[in-house]
Amino acid sequence: MNKNGKFSPKVIEIDATSVSRQIEEKIRDIVLRGLRRRGAVVGLSGGIDSSVAAALCAKALGKDRVLGLFMPETESSEESLRLGRQLSERLRIPAITENIAPTLEALGCYRCRDEAIRKVIPEYGEGWKSKIVLPNLVDSSVYALYSVVAQSPSGETRRVRLTLESYLGLVAATNFKQRTRKMLEYYHADRLWYAVAGTPNRLEYAQGFFVKNGDGAADFKPIAHLYKSQVVQLGRYLGVPEEILLRPPTTDTYSLEQSQEEFYFSLPLATMDLCLYGKNHGVPVAEVAGAAGLSADQVQRVFTMIDSKLSATRYLHLPPQLIEPVAEVAVSRSC
Repeated sequence: MNKNGKFSPKVIEIDATSVSRQIEEKIRDIVLRGLRRRGAVVGLSGGIDSSVAAALCAKALGKDRVLGLFMPETESSEESLRLGRQLSERLRIPAITENIAPTLEALGCYRCRDEAIRKVIPEYGEGWKSKIVLPNLVDSSVYALYSVVAQSPSGETRRVRLTLESYLGLVAATNFKQRTRKMLEYYHADRLWYAVAGTPNRLEYAQGFFVKNGDGAADFKPIAHLYKSQVVQLGRYLGVPEEILLRPPTTDTYSLEQSQEEFYFSLPLATMDLCLYGKNHGVPVAEVAGAAGLSADQVQRVFTMIDSKLSATRYLHLPPQLIEPVAEVAVSRSC
């Protein structure tokens, strides 16, 4: 709440200087003292989250103790690589490019993806582009079912509801991308004795917008407690290039341009921030609606969607499940 007690976007404003210092100290504590590693590896996507995570690591550990990784593939946006390089040059951190397209081709990522789409669009093949999307759940009470949007080589676009079989096959195939990138992050972390930094913000972390053992894997996650709007505020304080700050969040996973909104969140991220904050803090629906520019019914649908995603993605946060508890053995420390 702000000073007059009214719920508004101001509740998400932060003291960026103070927050940055707190996170920097925590990074040093985790990486150097807790994990006993020498530095950090950050996968750079050209987006705001990875840029802020890298900037925080550079301030906390020193620019020479942070390695940036660019991991493009056949369907990556050229903007992602260009902006990622711009960020590494701004921070003056070393960076390496690893083209993961040959690995994905060998694993069958593209072939399995195409086969899944052909279950609903038989003619889908070479030269076609695609993405998957959700309906606008704020303006509709329809059930959240994914559709594939496919564009033929001639430019004709089709939108077809995915069956459960085709949806699962398509997602399983594209998850190769996140898991391959994480494999490379850990390769470089192992050879340098570094820790791997995860880059999800609070919306992504809390709502399960990540791939298990893919971009969900990390040794530490420095911004997972921050709402997206707070990450942007912190990025501006840290000197992240304005072009990155203003770039619309994208999945950069499918061959057609795709926003995070149409893929997963179903409404603008600033609005989602307010709704999630309001729900987390028990703010009445009517007050959230007024601040977010939505009706009370729309906010209630968003709250229901938040609960649904929390339930559906709970397993993503779980460690491997044991048949029996295994007691930890205390490690003695010599004086």
